[in-house]
Amino acid sequence: MKSKTTKSHHLSSSTFIYSNFGNPSHFPIMKSPTLFIILFFLVSSSAHPTGKKKHTPCKNLVLFFHDVIYNGKNAANATAAIVGAPEGANRTILADHFHFGNVAVFDDPITLDNNFHSTPVGRAQGMYIYDTKNTFTAWLGFTFVLNSTQHQGTISFIGADPTLVKSRDISVVGGTGDFFMHRGIASIMTDSYEGDVYFRLRVDIKFYECWQ
Repeated sequence: MKSKTTKSHHLSSSTFIYSNFGNPSHFPIMKSPTLFIILFFLVSSSAHPTGKKKHTPCKNLVLFFHDVIYNGKNAANATAAIVGAPEGANRTILADHFHFGNVAVFDDPITLDNNFHSTPVGRAQGMYIYDTKNTFTAWLGFTFVLNSTQHQGTISFIGADPTLVKSRDISVVGGTGDFFMHRGIASIMTDSYEGDVYFRLRVDIKFYECWQ
């Protein structure tokens, strides 16, 4: 008798569910098509978000570095030198045709402001390669070596530098000391230049990974 009663109970419950599924009186939300549509869109939007996630920097730093290319006459002040050039080119003058083929290494002073004569807080050390034949573009690979009361450590950068663009981004790929395992983006701008001999870059560094 128990088994029959249990079976009968399950059958009656199932019959109630199926027989009343299409009856709006048992599902209040079905009475209001507008409410149903609003709920549908809320569920859809939460399941498929359309906006991009906004990232907030964990640390921000703005610095300047100054590059003076050796031209055969300014050895006392030069901070960079052309070490590679197209065949037959003069290594004290950047080549014609967008400087394509020139390779320069540098050891530039870093300052907190745009004054060349300000006290350096470190050195920018690395290289740039002019790698495009039809416009001014360089490839950068360098490290900020910081040694001041504010910051101790290094920050390493790499990326393409389309120099005619006002603001361009390069990757911050790592660091040491105060910047151990830091990564992010650096927005660089040509703050000033004098012919092919001197330029100053403003570097706005935004770290998105900051190991403690």
